[in-house]
Amino acid sequence: MLKSRIKYHTASFITSAPDISKLPTDEGIEVAFAGRSNAGKSSALNTLTDQKLARTSKTPGRTQLINTFELDEEKRLIDLPGYGFAKVPIEMKKKWQRSLGEYLQKRKSLKGLVVLMDIRHPLKDLDMDLINWAVDSEIPILALLTKADKLKQGKRKAEVLQVRKALAELNADITVHAFSSLKGIGLNELAWKLDDWYLGPFIKPDTLENDNVDQ
Repeated sequence: MLKSRIKYHTASFITSAPDISKLPTDEGIEVAFAGRSNAGKSSALNTLTDQKLARTSKTPGRTQLINTFELDEEKRLIDLPGYGFAKVPIEMKKKWQRSLGEYLQKRKSLKGLVVLMDIRHPLKDLDMDLINWAVDSEIPILALLTKADKLKQGKRKAEVLQVRKALAELNADITVHAFSSLKGIGLNELAWKLDDWYLGPFIKPDTLENDNVDQ
């Protein structure tokens, strides 16, 4: 069972937009999901929200628009166009890339970026382009290494450590976790990171100072 401060299952579809000009007003907080077209981005969103929120397909590259889902009036989930693998005309790929770059550079309400990569093939050139772009824009990143159920536990841990080591060289706000939509691996870690971006870090009550303790 998902343990989080936000009820992600309440997410509802708002709109699909070809570019940022058609998105909701740039206020509140948005967390965006991005990744290669075969990285399991839609499956991750559906697992997080426990509903068929984002359309999945055996044909990579179905997400061709910026899809917006609302958690409440101030909080949104964003499903960005997939990149890299999709068998589509080059002009359409270029259009997607422009929409992606424009969103990352100009959207003021963007507070965190979830970058999804197949754990068996992480940190490809396009992934690193996206990560470096976000780092340059000072956007916090959660790197989710998807399809983690495809690897045995030892190999899975080794891959996570290797990616953490590689990304640590960027000296940026980047967190790395293994993830599996099928097995639920890393689901709580995903929700907790989003909680922090939307609500701020969780502070346990017993760590708070009581100013009235001696009064």
